[in-house]
Amino acid sequence: MRAFGPPPSAAEIEAIARGTLARLPEPFAGQLRNVVLQVDDFADDAMLSEFGLHDRFELTGLYSGRPLTEKSIEDSGSLPDKVLLYRRPILDEWAEGGEELEHLVAHVLIHEIGHHFGFSDEDMHALEEEAR
Repeated sequence: MRAFGPPPSAAEIEAIARGTLARLPEPFAGQLRNVVLQVDDFADDAMLSEFGLHDRFELTGLYSGRPLTEKSIEDSGSLPDKVLLYRRPILDEWAEGGEELEHLVAHVLIHEIGHHFGFSDEDMHALEEEAR
């Protein structure tokens, strides 16, 4: 019989995400050094409302910042770009979907990083394949 332990913590999800970041090829890795990675249990109510979401489990990740394709010298001094991963929705999707947690975290992370680069969904899938 399988022994169940506690669900992965925010620190464990972050470690998985940082492992994914470490496997990203250049020039992508170099462009992410100043992007903050944060893991929270859920998005706050204001963020959910901004996206028209009513269920806290609907949002697994978020990119907060200005994509590199839109940055200019005028952005100097602004807050750093941030990738937020939402632990509880990720764990919920993991429990329902049957894929490995590491793959799911990498998928969500790369999708959000893709927004930083201004990538299309196709570009994001190709980058995800390189990070495996």
